[in-house]
Amino acid sequence: MVPLETLRAFDAAARTGSFSAAAEKLNITHGAISRQIAKLEDWLGLKVFDRGARGVTLTIEGNRLHLRTSEAFALISSHSDRWVEPRGTAVVRLTSIPSVSGLWLMPRVAALENNPTKLRIVLDVDIRQADLADEGIDLSIRCGRGGIPGRVSVQLFEEHVFPVASPELAREIGRGDPARLLKFPLINDSDASAWRAWFAAQGMDYRPRPQDRRFEDYNLVLDAAAYGLGIALARPPLTGHQLQSGRIAAVDERTALNPVSYWLDRPLGRPRTAAADLARRIAQQAGLAPDKIEAFIEAER
Repeated sequence: MVPLETLRAFDAAARTGSFSAAAEKLNITHGAISRQIAKLEDWLGLKVFDRGARGVTLTIEGNRLHLRTSEAFALISSHSDRWVEPRGTAVVRLTSIPSVSGLWLMPRVAALENNPTKLRIVLDVDIRQADLADEGIDLSIRCGRGGIPGRVSVQLFEEHVFPVASPELAREIGRGDPARLLKFPLINDSDASAWRAWFAAQGMDYRPRPQDRRFEDYNLVLDAAAYGLGIALARPPLTGHQLQSGRIAAVDERTALNPVSYWLDRPLGRPRTAAADLARRIAQQAGLAPDKIEAFIEAER
């Protein structure tokens, strides 16, 4: 099945007769259009465009396909309640995982969109490491241990984790030696690296046990802790609001550096003006030095 984004790229190029014009219309890069068309031609096993110095023209097979896609898009437009993404030079596509989207980005969206000029963020919430260029994504915020090949990356911030639980369980646990935490279920997210780092900082070893729990999404980790299912690790700045509201409480004040940190990524090549503006705003919210975000924006690779 050909992805809808690929067919959108084909339709825009067919209507404009230019990959550059199609990229401008869809607010993605020229390279993203080229890759989508190459993907379509590879899938079909035939050429849909003849490339020329002044643009592109449909082949006979491409013209036949365009007739079908035009009918399909017209049908979708008139008979579907599908959400239509906003388009425009001030629109920026940003992707991140659910926990970062809900706990860090969402409280900041209004500030990111409105200061100092108007931007519109289209947020793609996804757990995949998508191909940013192929999918027309301008920026990505992710958790990881370093840069990813084929992207320009800058570290936004690190986090010093500490144990938290529901207020009731926190009172039961009380204060004392770190070993007391092992009497209770520990809640992990995608892996146990953060808990291993915390216990290692206290001179102890930790391996997941049968009574411990694991949830892939950090939102669920916090929910499990708030409902008294065990002890989780607070990951500042994702947990600030939940601690302030009293939904969870600190169990131990000792902290450890999480081996996983937060990264801002973009595709290779020059970013669009709106994407560069949003990158600067995200960096300001994260407390990243201006010279580091400018180097990220200017980098070609």
